[in-house]
Amino acid sequence: MVITKSLEEFGKYIFFLRKTFSIPDKWTVYGKRTIQEIIKLGVDSIPLVIVISLFIGAVITIQMQLNVTSPLIPAYSVGLATRDIVLLEFSNSMLCLILAGKVGSSIASEIGTMRVTEQIDALDIMGINSANFLVLPKITAFVFFMPVLVIFCIFTSFIGGWGVALFTDMISVSKYIYGLQAFFQEWYVWYGLIKSLVFAFIIASVASFFGYNVKGGALQVGKASTNAVVSSSILILLFDVVLTKLLLQ
Repeated sequence: MVITKSLEEFGKYIFFLRKTFSIPDKWTVYGKRTIQEIIKLGVDSIPLVIVISLFIGAVITIQMQLNVTSPLIPAYSVGLATRDIVLLEFSNSMLCLILAGKVGSSIASEIGTMRVTEQIDALDIMGINSANFLVLPKITAFVFFMPVLVIFCIFTSFIGGWGVALFTDMISVSKYIYGLQAFFQEWYVWYGLIKSLVFAFIIASVASFFGYNVKGGALQVGKASTNAVVSSSILILLFDVVLTKLLLQ
């Protein structure tokens, strides 16, 4: 029964994407809406990303220093481990799990409210492809801006670790910076960016799907937001495993 329902929802999701990814009726309107969504979904998320990244970068550095106590392990390995953890996992997977709560719930509740107040029905009556008009700018904007958020996350995480080295005696600043530079692999950055693009698409499309298909009133809008966040988080973790296997093997 659960499998049947899941397959049914997946089929609805595919048809929803097919309806969404069509040629916009007016490119100027599409462009203006995309810019608005970039500001709302992307730019407005920068403060949250910076705050979280600063603290997480500091915590990772502290934990690595406390656990790397062997004299056989060089001191710069703390910076190296912090860099790789941030590049490989935190700046993409963990960041997108956090943004699924902020951005995903926002998208689902916004579109869901439009559905229950019959604004989407009004667009359909006027002959406008409501899915394309409402959803495509959100997906385009969030996928486009996600690499910017990842870059912010990477640098602010490194700054958080640098602050630990600067204001405490746990590790010297020079050893921390040397660790950030040691044995650097450029592919790790591209790997994180590729994953973040996939996760951004999942967050925006899944949240839009649940909001677009709300039936009922305000209570159902809240449930749709919750379902959107839960489903997005599960899919992010699933694709995290798949992409890690494909990109790092």
